[in-house]
This record gives sequence, C-alpha cells and structure tokens, in this order.
Amino acid sequence: MSEVVSQEVDIRAINEQIQKESAFIDLINLEMNKVIIGQKHMTERLLVALLANGHILLEGVPGLAKTLAIKTLSETIKADFSRIQFTPDLLPADVIGTMIYNQKKDEFSIKKGPVFSNFVLADEINRAPAKVQSALLEAMQERQVTIGEQTFSLPKPFLVLATQNPVEQEGTYPLPEAQVDRFMLKVILDYPKKEEEKLIIRQNLSVNGFTKPNAVVTPQDIIKGRETVRKVYMDEKIEKYIVDIVFATRTPEDYGLEEIKPYINFGASPRASISMALAAKAYAFIQRRGYVIPEDIRAICKDVLRHRIGITYEAEAENISSEVLIDRILNAVEVP
Repeated sequence: MSEVVSQEVDIRAINEQIQKESAFIDLINLEMNKVIIGQKHMTERLLVALLANGHILLEGVPGLAKTLAIKTLSETIKADFSRIQFTPDLLPADVIGTMIYNQKKDEFSIKKGPVFSNFVLADEINRAPAKVQSALLEAMQERQVTIGEQTFSLPKPFLVLATQNPVEQEGTYPLPEAQVDRFMLKVILDYPKKEEEKLIIRQNLSVNGFTKPNAVVTPQDIIKGRETVRKVYMDEKIEKYIVDIVFATRTPEDYGLEEIKPYINFGASPRASISMALAAKAYAFIQRRGYVIPEDIRAICKDVLRHRIGITYEAEAENISSEVLIDRILNAVEVP
C-alpha cells in the first residue's frame, strides 16, 4: 500500500516540476504565432520533435510555410540555423563539408559544411540523389559527422527538418527506407482555412512587413527540457498499448484485422515503438502534464507511423493509404 502512495506522490512531484519547467513552451508558441498563422498541428509537432530529440519530415505542396516555420523556431531559440536546398547536382561535401589543401602550409584543413548547426533545414530533400541523402544518415542517427579520418560531434540541440513536395515526381528520388525510418515524425500539411488565409494576406500586405520573432529561449533550456521530458511518467499499460499498436502493423491477424493483412508489405520497426513513447512524453510535457495518457498516444500515432508502414500495390490500387490502416488498427487495439 505504501508503495502505491509513494508512486502517487512521485507523479505529483513530476507534475509540479513539469508545470514549472514547461513555461518556455508558451513563450515559443507566442513568438511562433506572430509569424505563422494557423498550422497549429505543424508547430506543435515541431516542438514534440525538438523536445524528444528527433527529426521531422514535413510533406506538403509549396507555399504552406514549411521553411518559414523552422526558420521562425530557430529564431525564437538563440540557436544556429542553416538551410540546404537539395538539388540533383548536390554533393555530400556540400552538406557535411570537405578537406581543403592549403598550399602555404602544405597541409589539408577541414572546412565544415552547413550540417554543423543546431537547426538544419533540408529543403526538398527528395530532389537530391541517394549519396547525398545518405550523407545525412550518420548526422541524424549518431549526431556526428566523419570528414576524411576525423569525426566531429554535432552541436546540441541538433534537429533536422526536411521538407518534400508530394506533387512533382520528375527529378525526384524517393527517400531510402533506412532514412525515412530515422525521422521521428512525418507531418502532412494541409491548406489553411479561409479565415486564416485572409489573415495571411493581411500580414503579407501590411506596411510594417513581417513581424520578427524574438529570441526567448536558449539551447540550454531545450537540453534541460529534454531531460525533464524523459522523467514524464509512463505506465506499463501505456507501454503495452504502444507495443500492441506497433505489433498490429506486423501481425494484424493477431488483433482480428485479417482483412488488412494483404495491404501491408512490412510493419513498423522497433524504432517506431521508441519514437512513439518519446513523442508521447514530449506531447504530455507540452500539455503541461507529468504522465502519459492513451489520448497522447492516439494524438501522435499517425505522425509516428505513417511513413513506417509499407503498403502493397494492392493497397495503392484500392486507394488505401497507411493512414487508413492506422485508423483501423487504432479502432481494433484495446485502449487501456
């Protein structure tokens, strides 16, 4: 009995700590809202990825403020920002850096590339060939870069935000599965609502021009926030719920979902389970809560899984997307 009471007190203590330490979320949102109109889902997911130490892939037609969002986020945090425009003629050295021969000193020196920043925007990532995309792999996973024989650690926090345009197919290269899996979240952006679009027009035509966001948070605050996110309490029942959802993508027949088996080519990897748990903790932190509830899992589930489920040609022919399959899984898996 005393164990149960101490656990309750523990959760209360975590809750109080998070109430205090998540105050900077409001400051970031306030600055982001000065520049970004609508797109609440995108800005919220950017913060989830940032606090969960993950990377994020944004997909949407041009002009939906994808680039503006990450630039604004980096400006609200006193952090370094670099933008890499991915093109078919880009080389790995253009991303990570290269060795340059110095004739005077008769030696090679290292010139670091734009990946050495806190925030890296990989714009239209699917426009560059596989060798350039693979140059990002080590940076994203190991948080380090190897140039020649030397290995360099990347700055903290480090966040890759990649955008891709789903409309054009010519001159684009589909991302390798290994790389797609390294993005914690894949967010699909939609057009703004009518009222939001009116505000966007007004903002862009105003005499004063764009409002510049203020730097309200330091990288140290983000690193501290990440440590607190890991303290968010997650019950065993929630862990089981995550595992059940992920396993339902691999063996749907075990969850009474035989009808979706022909549509799934491969299920989500263990990285999906880790990402879902971390993203749910970060989501709870943003909601100023010290514990994870099933609604947190359901809120971030699609963003974590949509790019990790391989669908078959049969599913494509019948116009069944991975999102439709995730909906069926969420309806079938028992909620704790």
